[in-house]
Order: sequence, then C-alpha cells, then structure tokens
Amino acid sequence: MSTFTFATVPQIIAGPGCIARLSELTKTRLGPRVLVISDDGVVKAGLVQPALASLSAGGAETSIFTGVVADPPEAIIHAAVARAIEFGATGVLGIGGGSSLDVAKLVALLAKSGEALGNIYGVGNVTGQRLPLVLVPTTAGTGSEVTPISIVTTGAYQKKGVVSQVLLPDTAFLDAELTIGLPPAVTAATGIDAMVHAIEAFTSASANNNPVSRALAKEALRLLGANIEIAVMNGSDLAARQAMLLGAMLAGQAFANSPVAAVHALAYPIGGRYHVPHGLSNSLVLPHVLRFNAIACGDAYAELAPCLFPHLEPASQAERLSGFIEGLALIPVRLNLPVRLRDVGIPKDGLSLLAESAMEQTRLLVNNPRTVSLSDAARIYEVAW
Repeated sequence: MSTFTFATVPQIIAGPGCIARLSELTKTRLGPRVLVISDDGVVKAGLVQPALASLSAGGAETSIFTGVVADPPEAIIHAAVARAIEFGATGVLGIGGGSSLDVAKLVALLAKSGEALGNIYGVGNVTGQRLPLVLVPTTAGTGSEVTPISIVTTGAYQKKGVVSQVLLPDTAFLDAELTIGLPPAVTAATGIDAMVHAIEAFTSASANNNPVSRALAKEALRLLGANIEIAVMNGSDLAARQAMLLGAMLAGQAFANSPVAAVHALAYPIGGRYHVPHGLSNSLVLPHVLRFNAIACGDAYAELAPCLFPHLEPASQAERLSGFIEGLALIPVRLNLPVRLRDVGIPKDGLSLLAESAMEQTRLLVNNPRTVSLSDAARIYEVAW
C-alpha cells in the first residue's frame, strides 16, 4: 500500500436541531466575540437566527457580516476581514452555502495572521494561524465545512484557490433543519455537486489518492443517490435532508484529501464568466467529462456504479460503465435542471474562451485521470452546448 496522508475536521456535530449545541463552544472555542459570516438570502430566510440565539445563550457577543455573494471576489474577503478586526473577533462562524463558508475560512485566517491574500493562493502557501472557526452548511453540496480549500474570484473571471490544512475548521455542524427551505433546483444542483466530489475523489490521479477517500466516496454516493430525489421532490423530509448533508460531507472529506479534477476545471469558467451556480456548472459538464475520461478510468466508474444505481450490481462491467455515465446524465433531467450550456445563456461563440480559461485550472487538471488538452476542453464544451 502506498504512503498517504488524510486530514479532516477534529469535531463534527450532526443531527436535526443540533445548532442549539453551538452555545457549548462559545466559552471553550469561539470566545466572547464571534463574527458571523453569511449572505442576505440566508439571513432573510431566518437560518442564522438559531445560531445567534445559541451563541447568545453561551454568553457571546456577535457581529454579522452578510455581504457574501456567489463566487466571492477579493473585495468581499477584504471587507469581511476589516469587519473582524474592527469588531475584535475572537472566533468566526460561517453559516450558509459554500461561498459563505469559504469566506469565513479566509477571514479567520487573515484577521489573525495578517497575511496578504495575494500571497497565499495555491497549495501550502499559508504560513500563519487563524482564529477559532466553526462552519455550518445550509446546502448539501460543497462539503466546504470539511475541506482545507477556499475559492476566490480574482479579476473579472478567474477563480483561484487557497489550499492549506490551516483552513480546516475546528467544528462542523450538520443540521438538516437549516436546509428545509432550500428550493428544489438548488437542492438538485448542490446534490449533484456533491456526487461530482465523490466521483472525482475516487478517480483522482493525485499521488494522495487513498483508500480512506475512496471508501468515503463510495458511501457518499450511496447516501446521495438514495436520497437526492426525495430531498428535491419532498424538501421537508428531514431524514433525506440529513442523509444528503452527511453524503455531501463525506464527499468533502474524500476530495479534501484526494483532489478533484477536470469536471471542476471546466465548471469554474462557466461560473466565473456567466455566473452560473457552481453545482449547476458541474452538472452541465459532468456526463461529457465522464465519457472523455472513461478510456482511462472505466474500471473505476464501473466499480462506483452500484453505489449510485444498485440495480447495476449484477450487471457486467461494460453495462455498469455505460449505466453509470448514462444514469448520471439522466439525473438532472429527472430533477428538472438545465442540461445544456445554451439553456443557461452561454453563447456558442463563448466556448473558445471557456476552454482557454479551463486550461488555466492547472491545480485541478493535474488530477484528471486523462490528460486534457485545449482542443479536448473545447470539444467537451461543444458537446455540452
């Protein structure tokens, strides 16, 4: 067995209503002055209020930063860091979707370390320490609550990542009650995002692809596959919602250690240039990247197939591979998501720029099981259009 490393969050608290236990962490972890990072939509939906009540019960004073937007630009990070310093924050709570959690990670780091954001992009460039950090997802998708990664939009379109174990939070909460109001389309897209994390972690060409990540990826797909349609069609089903949160977290743990690849590399420019939500961006290119990769990792896809589609268990390997790819292509159709790039307003004459932007995602492309050239990326976008 090859040598590998595996790192994850020290503490996970899970279960409907578990956010009430946040009060336990104020004195022991977050301290007396907690900066809460979220976005206006989450706040207006009332999802932050239970956390604030619990923090207050624990004796903490809070300040709320609600300026997070999807695909957060550097300016948002700087504004939130300034708020943390002005408030004298002793700890940071991120609550919301992946963007809010990513911003919270960087605020906790930069408010304490004083590092310049521009100096820490890439893998392993963080040198300082962070404030205490707790993350609470309100979507079952990104797995950001258990990953050492934060994604920032730089300039007009490009996305860059900060990757460091320092960004792993102290505690992650998985409370399905906070996801009950999530619209069906968002539930569907974020759920597929989590599936992509598991699939790409399992097949990653990273030298740190490891048996722990692969085991987590399989269990994540079992949970996600069995519950995504229930969660989309009956959003008040707490059991399905909790299973989706757990599946997304397990997928997050998997790809945090065995990194994602070409699906994400091709999805990022779609979000950056056309402001398509990240989960939907992944969904739009997923089946086309799978077909491209099948020549290099078809055996692995066939192994994963019964996790998502149990009826494929007795099938031949070739049938499993075909069933896996075509089954994943049909999930967004059944969940009423757009399935073509043109459906989300991307013009055909924009595909070449998307391909060029995707090739800049070298941090991700290096993990793909099959080398992706500029012409390959262009062809995948053309087929997806």
